Formats: sequence, C-alpha cells, structure tokens
Amino acid sequence: MKTLAIRLEDELHAQLSVLAQLAGTSITDEIRQAIESHLVTRRSSPELNNRAQAVLDQIEQDARDRQAAIATLFGTTDQPADGNPKASKRSPRSAGKDSAND
Repeated sequence: MKTLAIRLEDELHAQLSVLAQLAGTSITDEIRQAIESHLVTRRSSPELNNRAQAVLDQIEQDARDRQAAIATLFGTTDQPADGNPKASKRSPRSAGKDSAND
C-alpha cells in the first residue's frame, strides 16, 4: 500500500471532514472512495481507451524493434510465422563467447 500526501484548501478539508463524520467514515475512506469512483469514470472514456491502445501498440512495436536488433546483433535468423524475429536457442552470452574465440 502506498501513502499519498495531498494539500487541500481549508474549506474543502472542512467539508470533507464534515461529510466523513456524517457518513461515519474517515477522511481517508472518503478520499479513497472518490478516487475509485473517478477511476471508474475515466476508464470508460473512449478517448483515454484510444490513448491506452496507442501506448500499448507503441510498446509492442518497441519490443519488436528491440528483438530485431538483438537478432541482428547476434546473427540469429529465426523467424516465426508472424514475421517477428525470435532469438536463437543460443544465449547472447554464449554467442558472444563463440565470436570472441574466433
């Protein structure tokens, strides 16, 4: 569990304190509930979902690029059916040792 410190205006804090007291909860519980509600609302945003998908697509592209760089660096030519480079069965460490002994 993480601890988060936030600054609230005095009036907002007073309102939150009264709300928590009336609800029989703590200020922390009220803040946690508000954040959870906010996250649920934001998750349903099509714009944020599109952004998240774009980030995932970029991560996958970056991973493919790095795999291709490793494959090129260590001379592997294995290509799975999807066309993405795959590392050879030799580890990069053993590949480096072989070329060092040449």
